[in-house]
Amino acid sequence: MIEVENISKSFADKQVLFDVSAKFDKGKTNLIIGQSGSGKTVLLKTIVGLHEADKGEIIFDCEPYSDMKTRQKKKLRQEIGMVFQGGALFDSLTILENIMFPLDMFTNKTRKEKLERTRFCLDRVNLKNVEKLFPAEISGGMQKRTAIARAIVLNPKYLFFDEPNSGLDPKTSLVIDQLIKEITEEYNITTIINTHDMNSVMEIGEKIIFIYQGKKAWEGTRHEIFQSTCEELNDFIFASELFKKVRNSVLSQMDEKRFMPGWMKKENDSLRSKEQE
Repeated sequence: MIEVENISKSFADKQVLFDVSAKFDKGKTNLIIGQSGSGKTVLLKTIVGLHEADKGEIIFDCEPYSDMKTRQKKKLRQEIGMVFQGGALFDSLTILENIMFPLDMFTNKTRKEKLERTRFCLDRVNLKNVEKLFPAEISGGMQKRTAIARAIVLNPKYLFFDEPNSGLDPKTSLVIDQLIKEITEEYNITTIINTHDMNSVMEIGEKIIFIYQGKKAWEGTRHEIFQSTCEELNDFIFASELFKKVRNSVLSQMDEKRFMPGWMKKENDSLRSKEQE
């Protein structure tokens, strides 16, 4: 679990974050959403440590970062996995070498142990027959999976994603979303995802933090988002006609069930289940 308490951040004379507090649960996909320029990326990078907060505290599993000694901070960095928006793969290294890079940098494992771990991660993200290829020789979706494999190769406790579906087609984005969710649950990782992809919000938004003009404006789940009374969130999420129709449909179904007796709700759910089959 990661907690942020009253985080503020400025660049020169421009304040980007204003006293943001939030809790990111372990074993769940925690999403930070918001418009471009809202401060969501700055919040993510501040939690990771790429930016230093002007004010506030970041707490990793009940341990405040400011209280950590140098050795503890070094250990923490090795417990963090990061997937950057563009993947940030090394063009001159093969896929195998890219994934193995953190093992070379931070462990004393033998060559055999590194290969075993690297190939395990390759298999976990369903990449086959690509070990000797270079990033330019594989698709965008495969590059993202390579970046995820590299991020988990050190068995991180905390996993961060900056716009993981940027540049991907909708079908590939769903594959990446499902992979992130599976890895999060399988290894009980605290996963934080910075995104503006509404499909990701609806598919894997177990906990969502909405940032508006540098402040936390709303917090909830993908199910609760349909009942939100936050005007700024609704303008952001349901901006398109398609999502407006989805919201109206969901609210309509919720209204129907609200006035149904218990036996009718069960019958209704059973019928919907059979229809889906």
